[in-house]
Amino acid sequence: MNPLSEKEISKKLEKLEGWQFQENALQTKFEFENFKETFSIMTRIAFEAEAQQHHPEWTNVYNTLSISLSTHDAGGVTEKDFKMATTIEKIIDTE
Repeated sequence: MNPLSEKEISKKLEKLEGWQFQENALQTKFEFENFKETFSIMTRIAFEAEAQQHHPEWTNVYNTLSISLSTHDAGGVTEKDFKMATTIEKIIDTE
């Protein structure tokens, strides 16, 4: 899979509110009510990541979840990253 150009990434980001292209990755941050809710969301994302065989880099501090998506073996952002970002957004929206 080939990395997308910055122009392609910018166009696709128009459909993903709150996501940015930084440090050669798609990045966002979510804040939830508490740790339990945050961890619940992370668990749901983990199952989807496993199903897609595409795993995010993320950090969690109490009620904050920071996510970074990049296709390392392609050396940048690919369609896989946008698919995972869209999946994450759907999970968040159902909460």
